[in-house]
Amino acid sequence: MRDEIIAVTVLGHDRPGIVADVTGALADLHGNLEDSTMTLLRGHFAMVLLVHTGAGVEGVEAALRPLCAGGALVINARVLEEPTPGPAPGPSYALRVHGADRPGIVATITAVVARHGANIIDLGTRLVEGLYVLTAELELPVDASVVGLESELRGAADELGVEVHLSPIDDDLL
Repeated sequence: MRDEIIAVTVLGHDRPGIVADVTGALADLHGNLEDSTMTLLRGHFAMVLLVHTGAGVEGVEAALRPLCAGGALVINARVLEEPTPGPAPGPSYALRVHGADRPGIVATITAVVARHGANIIDLGTRLVEGLYVLTAELELPVDASVVGLESELRGAADELGVEVHLSPIDDDLL
């Protein structure tokens, strides 16, 4: 079987050791973890990872199946095709939005970002005691106007009653 990139998603009730169990099972398949992200969402564990392996999707699923016993975790795997190369990315920016919670914050802010052709590389949100916080990393196209994006973001933020901050990310820090 040829090596493939397989996306694995893990969702379920949080407990210590999930990351070790999942990555251990994949290491036993000689899988190489290429990218991963993990977070807790109100006590629920969520992880997505890309593993390069020759075990195939069926082999990955079989290796991870014992972790799903009892129903505390749901794990899915699927083969990913190689991405089609897109245009060269432009500068990176950090976006932070915070204010009183209300429906539509993410939808409104991300629609502005999309209209300017920016790609959201990473996004996270948190709600703590009525305060909603959105943080994101954006890649702007090389020909995009950061001034135009920032202006439209400020207008949307004013309508939502939230604060917005957009700042360049220093490539030397990545």
